Amino acid sequence: MNYPPKHHQENNINHLIEVIKTYPLATVISVKNNAPFISHLPLIYNDNGKLVGHIDKYNPQAELLNNNNVVTLIFSGPQCYISPSVYSTAQLPTWNYIKVHVKGTVTAVTDEEKVKQSLVDMASFLEAPDHKYQLKMDDPRMHGLINYIKGFEIDITHWEGKFKLSQDKNKTDMTQAKWELIRANKASIETFLSKVFN
Repeated sequence: MNYPPKHHQENNINHLIEVIKTYPLATVISVKNNAPFISHLPLIYNDNGKLVGHIDKYNPQAELLNNNNVVTLIFSGPQCYISPSVYSTAQLPTWNYIKVHVKGTVTAVTDEEKVKQSLVDMASFLEAPDHKYQLKMDDPRMHGLINYIKGFEIDITHWEGKFKLSQDKNKTDMTQAKWELIRANKASIETFLSKVFN
């Protein structure tokens, strides 16, 4: 038996890029001496097909994000439990999710102006579509910040889309699962926030 099932593999590169653009907070995994280093960093997919980001220079993983080191990234889209009660046919419980796994080689960005520009570009991207805030290159706080971060770019060498969305069910059940994914994500955010911030 092939794993993962082909119907859960998403090969449309535009769909994978859309996940990255919609959910840019990546789980960044590096390995040194068989020990994993893991950080959660927002990364921006630029016009050159590279991922651009920055990391606190005191983060132990920072030293691994340069010199063509290999890195693995996980971008996580929506996910939720799917109850059999959602379907029109008899099914078992399952979990649906959208994930994009990326591997690539990292190059450090040492030019301070390029790092600053990447911060400006990231803020602009994340502020879309309303752009209520605009980070400027000459913001005096940038001068202090630049001493505490390291910039980097990732050349993507491997893509893998894992879209488990009840594709093995009939069209009606697949549609019902889609709406449950939407409903459950809205509800879980509201429930979580009310428990943590009340």
